[in-house]
Amino acid sequence: MRALMILAVLMITASCACADSVRGYSDFVLVKGGKFMMGSPESENWRSSDETQHEATVGDFWIARYEVTQSEYSELMHDNPSTFRGDRLPVENVTWLEAVRFCNAKSEAEGLTPVYRIEGAKVTWDMSADGYRLPTEAEWEYACRAGTTTPFNLEHSIGADEANFYGHYPYEIEENYFSQQKLSTKPGIYRGETVEVGSFTPNKLGLYDMHGNVGEWCWDIYAEYDSSLPTGPESGTRRVNRGGGWNDFAKNMRSAYRAAAPQERRLYNVGFRLARGAVGTGVVASEAVQEESRKGGKVLIAYFTWSGNTQGIAYEIQKQTGADIFEIVPEPAYSESYNTVLREAQRDQRRQARPKLRKHIANFADYDVIMLGYPNWWASIPMPIASFLEEYDFTGKTIMPFCSHGGGRFGQTLTAIAKLAPKAHIAEGLSVHYSGGGRLKEDIAKWLAAEK
Repeated sequence: MRALMILAVLMITASCACADSVRGYSDFVLVKGGKFMMGSPESENWRSSDETQHEATVGDFWIARYEVTQSEYSELMHDNPSTFRGDRLPVENVTWLEAVRFCNAKSEAEGLTPVYRIEGAKVTWDMSADGYRLPTEAEWEYACRAGTTTPFNLEHSIGADEANFYGHYPYEIEENYFSQQKLSTKPGIYRGETVEVGSFTPNKLGLYDMHGNVGEWCWDIYAEYDSSLPTGPESGTRRVNRGGGWNDFAKNMRSAYRAAAPQERRLYNVGFRLARGAVGTGVVASEAVQEESRKGGKVLIAYFTWSGNTQGIAYEIQKQTGADIFEIVPEPAYSESYNTVLREAQRDQRRQARPKLRKHIANFADYDVIMLGYPNWWASIPMPIASFLEEYDFTGKTIMPFCSHGGGRFGQTLTAIAKLAPKAHIAEGLSVHYSGGGRLKEDIAKWLAAEK
């Protein structure tokens, strides 16, 4: 294994001189292909079950030094969907489908052969084409790691002076929140927004912002790893994005961490990075199908609360909708002590526990729309929400997430829901800062009106 890792390091090279000598590649790095161990070892702290470590092989490819900026995107697409505005800021709030359309537009503008043929939800990739494309998930991780086998490509725990993320929460803060002497990297600044691309030191390949700033769409459809499929399955309901964004905790920026979302979803912390060069020959087709969802039928508000913030949001939603309401209650309940519940929450998340629920819904099949509420705990869902999502069949149902948070908005909660309910349609969510204050009623009304 060690020999294999050393071989991978030796095979990865970046040549600026070579890049500058090839038309269109001046902002790209040539990555020499090879084998590497993709995913995370079972010993890696805060790993997810979908990161099964396996040997992967990638061919030579070019990858952009920087995430696509807003000036690049708006110049070609005549639109800028980003939440944060600035020419050198990465474009975000862009769907996967918009990202592949940009790839084609840039190819055409530079006289290259477009890579993708887009027919509704079905996208076909011509591997022989010389145009721009999204990296595969394997290529992205290979380039991010740059020969490293540690959780981050810096070979140490990443800090807020090395990447743009929720710097208050460095790696392993969860189990060291009250006593931080053991942390290799201490809490730092939380900027609360994107920063200009290239603001931090690049990895060993010369690639910037592979951790943080914005997550980056990859080609692949999300599924459990299958080493026989170098570009992922042909169909599914979610697309992969990697790297984590400006509001993510460090644990969700690890090289192996996998985020997922519907390909038509806009996310304020996800953008993309370009690649070029073929994985092989021929064509690869993939279709991220959106499950048919029922809207306009019976609605259920299901929520988990601890401090009461989420409960207050849930009851204001009920007041405005008249929907049925159900409280998700674990058995036993979490402690009423703030310090204790923090430990209990991170313990359950780390173990990916599925707490037993005290109450159940006998007529769940009658509901078409589930408004699902929860607090953002440690940048993810509380584990009673995971128990709830796994208990019922969400096929064809619409989930409308709403969460209370202390500054990180949804964190990676939408990814968690997307993975646990892959056959549900996930509508636009509502994030509420703590209890919502005097704007809560108005914010809920706008959210509900947008989803009609």
